[in-house]
Amino acid sequence: MRIAVIAPTEIPATQANTIQVMKMSQAFTLVGHEVHLIVPAMGGGGDRSWESLRRHYGLLVCPPITWIPCRRTWRKYDFGWKAVQWAKRWGAELIYTRLPQAAAFASLGQMPTILEIHDYPQGLMGQLLFRGFLMGAGKLRLVSITHALAHDLEKHFMLPDRSDFLMVAADGVDLQRFQNLPSPQEARKRLGLFKSDTKSGQTRAEPLFVAGYTGSLYAGRGIELILDLAAHLPEMHFLIVGGNPHEKERLEFIAQQRRLHNLLVHSFVPNETLPLYQATCDVLLMPYQETVAASSGGDIAPYLSPMKAFEYLACERAILSSNLPALLEVFNSQNAILLPPNDLLAWVEALELLHKDVEIRSRLAAQARKTAERYTWESRAQRILAGLEVA
Repeated sequence: MRIAVIAPTEIPATQANTIQVMKMSQAFTLVGHEVHLIVPAMGGGGDRSWESLRRHYGLLVCPPITWIPCRRTWRKYDFGWKAVQWAKRWGAELIYTRLPQAAAFASLGQMPTILEIHDYPQGLMGQLLFRGFLMGAGKLRLVSITHALAHDLEKHFMLPDRSDFLMVAADGVDLQRFQNLPSPQEARKRLGLFKSDTKSGQTRAEPLFVAGYTGSLYAGRGIELILDLAAHLPEMHFLIVGGNPHEKERLEFIAQQRRLHNLLVHSFVPNETLPLYQATCDVLLMPYQETVAASSGGDIAPYLSPMKAFEYLACERAILSSNLPALLEVFNSQNAILLPPNDLLAWVEALELLHKDVEIRSRLAAQARKTAERYTWESRAQRILAGLEVA
């Protein structure tokens, strides 16, 4: 099948949605479809070479990509229209997109369309575009990132009365990239982490226990909780990987002010090397709060399905996660320790338990890996396309 994947934002970029789009484009290709990725070009630039994209997004293959110029002031309405017209000329048999504008234009234009949705349609225009997709003759399937979001969409919108129209598909993971990861000690050695105090130059002993977080640093990710954990548990070490250099400097300044000598901050790393950074940790942290900001604003806590959840599972490490309802669609008491997001003492006690009890850590890690095997990007792509008939 010829699939035109229409991206919602510029590529390359560090936002999670660009990584997810690239992973899905790769997955459709790997399961045997002819894929072309269409991306907005709004003057952001960046290295578009295959080698750069491969490293940045951790890819094995990359479909052809077309960048279409558009104006920021038009808020991707011009891009959505141009992308659909380009896909039509290319001979696309299916439009796959997370961009509401493209989904509405394609569906209303009778082009077979799948819309993947990660948040409730926002504002008047968001709801109008969503209804436009639903009204169009081209609508084939609506893919919701969580059951919670699917429930609310069914409750507030008149969805087609077809059992195969609305489906839930959580995010996925490149399982093969998490095969044969080194031990935490070996991973730290390879990356040169926790070896010396960069300010004094003094060599320090290899830490026995590291708890880490990887991902964006937007409000609600629980970074403040990690800082508090570092203050309460000086015998442990904490690693935060993500954000831009300015955010890294801000966190380092806060750590310095609070004298958190057991906290190491590293800014965004290419997806290619992310598994090794995650492997440096004895425990991986998902301290999401009750309100979670998205890159575009708004609260995504009720519906989130972070890619890091599946990477953590695949990494085969013990996981501490907030017990938010959306996260409980993936995590349970067998593959993670679930904790109230604002209960610092509970998080401290859980880390102390895992620090002392290697058997519990190993049991959680093994079950996490088993869970991850159900969430590959390729199996996700196959499920999404299963049973579809296109003209």
